[in-house]
Amino acid sequence: MDSATLSIRAAHSSFFCNSPNPKFTPVFSNPKPASPPPTSLRCTNSQNPHLSSAIHQKPTSNSLFSCSAVTSQTDKITASAPTKTKLHLLIQEFQSLLEPVDRVKRLLHYAELLSPFQDSMRTTENRVPGCTAQVWLNVELDDDHKLRFSADSDSEITKGFCACLVWMLDGATPDEVLALKTEDLGALSVVGLNGKRAGYSSSRANTWHNVLMSMQKRTKALVAEREGRPRGKPFPSLVVSADGIQAKGSYAKAQAKFLSPDEVKIEELVNLLEEKKIGIVAHFYMDPEVQGVLTAAKKLWPHIHISDSLVMADSAVAMAKAGCKFITVLGVDFMSENVRAILDQAGFTEVGVYRMSNERIGCSLADAAASPMYMDYLAEAASVSSPSLHVVYINTSLETKAFAHEVVPTITCTSSNVVQTILQAFSEVPNLNVWYGPDTYMGANIMELFRQMTVMSDEEIANVHPKHNRSSIKSLIPRLHYFQDGTCIVHHLFNHEVVGQINEMYCDAFLTAHFEVPGEMFSLAMEAKRRGMGVVGSTQNILDFIKERVKESLDRNVDDHLQFILGTESGMVTSIVSEVRKLLKSYDGAKVSVEIIFPVSSESVTQTPSGEAGDFSKLAVIPGVTSGEGCSLHGGCASCPYMKMNSLSSLLKVCQSLPDEKDKLSAYEAGRFSLQTPNGKLIADVGCEPILHMRHFQATKRLPEKLIQQILHPRSD
Repeated sequence: MDSATLSIRAAHSSFFCNSPNPKFTPVFSNPKPASPPPTSLRCTNSQNPHLSSAIHQKPTSNSLFSCSAVTSQTDKITASAPTKTKLHLLIQEFQSLLEPVDRVKRLLHYAELLSPFQDSMRTTENRVPGCTAQVWLNVELDDDHKLRFSADSDSEITKGFCACLVWMLDGATPDEVLALKTEDLGALSVVGLNGKRAGYSSSRANTWHNVLMSMQKRTKALVAEREGRPRGKPFPSLVVSADGIQAKGSYAKAQAKFLSPDEVKIEELVNLLEEKKIGIVAHFYMDPEVQGVLTAAKKLWPHIHISDSLVMADSAVAMAKAGCKFITVLGVDFMSENVRAILDQAGFTEVGVYRMSNERIGCSLADAAASPMYMDYLAEAASVSSPSLHVVYINTSLETKAFAHEVVPTITCTSSNVVQTILQAFSEVPNLNVWYGPDTYMGANIMELFRQMTVMSDEEIANVHPKHNRSSIKSLIPRLHYFQDGTCIVHHLFNHEVVGQINEMYCDAFLTAHFEVPGEMFSLAMEAKRRGMGVVGSTQNILDFIKERVKESLDRNVDDHLQFILGTESGMVTSIVSEVRKLLKSYDGAKVSVEIIFPVSSESVTQTPSGEAGDFSKLAVIPGVTSGEGCSLHGGCASCPYMKMNSLSSLLKVCQSLPDEKDKLSAYEAGRFSLQTPNGKLIADVGCEPILHMRHFQATKRLPEKLIQQILHPRSD
């Protein structure tokens, strides 16, 4: 029994009375239209007889002592009543219990009435994911096309949640089950377990939502089976367990092929790095072959770092301090530029920085910010009379950052700190206008997030940012602007078709999504986040979320299978698998398996004729339909074509040619910016300032005073 249950049981006698024949007065029911509203309250020993009969248990001798409204003659609620009627009754019943502890005790009472659950049904397949306690659910479709539910939990409070849901939905039609929304259960929150609104803050009370999602998923599957129609082809996935890795689908097999890299290639690379003192910084979105080799090589040579774009430059500085003479950057060109500029700012001008291609390695977002349309957007920002701040995504060129900063005071951001940056700016500068760019989807998602905050309580908003409340959020929305024509080609194709399949087949899985995904995917992930089943943020946020959920499951020491939808570039999987395997190895006898699901369509990969089914060593997969971009018009995106220009062969070529005594690598070198801005300053100096402003904000949680003065007096510099 859990600690919360024990503490409630200690006070049980003051709220429950022994009565061999408890007299029932309906707690709530729907009054007839002509009936007057209740005018008084009375206390009575009561329990919900409709719930009791629906779960086929004899009434216990303990009946709940509570206060209920006195109403006129009410209609009986039968087991065959519509689900909405039962939900309405249950909401009224919970709302009549004004003290949080009373709601918990009502759940404990209903837990005692839940029908016994067969031991044979307590299987991993019947587990409900996302609940703090173990929850099992069995669903059947009877001959009358009605759903039959049974459930159980090793926590009595959670068992009470299950009892209420079973009472509402057992015997319902599929349409009734699928029509129920998680927000319909918001009024059934149970405050008091941790001092917060349980419907949104407590992982325990998320049981309402997570069990409902599992009920609906299994309902869809049963209806499809009964009608003889397919539910859709599962997404490819990798299953990681203590016994190894299982790949499902050709795309997953292509990823798995490189998780155990060639030892000869690892040794060759490490020897070059050690001999020539070369450091490597790489982005999470690298090709799986490259990441597999780098992850293994890092165990032998410490100056290898794989991360999101922000940390790459910091890691390069640390490598330079440790004695590395060269830094190779595996990413797109703006990442190499940032590394070069930050090393120069830190005084390491003698350290060489090299790209992995003699051709331009572009980025659709960086290109959008370099367009004339973006400069027109900034010109509009500069023309308004009230103070303005430009918040620019870090995934842009140094030249863009420099030109923008001279038009509108600018601070960079990442997907993990953009919300806090914007809220802090609004809190520090009165009447501020914030202009975000260039990612249109991220801008729209930020706006939607703020709109959602307008219906949150002031306490909930303060948990997001202490200087804001509902009034301040409402006032800032008209002063937040975002660029309308910039997208990441990787995240653009997480569209409605992918979202539809996730809803159909994976609605009870953990959902991760980058802040750059389209609105439908963002909304789906935000809903999952509210019930403790999702994360929206940066690549690092996604990795941390998966690690935390896996560790929680391992700590429970029970059989478990966790599913994670990977809502970002598939290159993330190498780092995810590496971290998951570390966690599994750290727990002796780990019983947890982790499934990483790639939301890509089957059209997103093409197998070449040389591939043989089931033979990883001979499998040849070309990402993409025919263009090699890894994206499918049918939805989903396998990989970024720009990132895949960073191959293992190019890395070895650059390392072998260093030091560049014969000038073979001039086209690969990330050159210094000697160009000037329109105001006659060096691009490197002006472009670094927005990055340094962000670093100050990250360290102090406040905007630097220099930036505030630039905002208030934009023409004085």
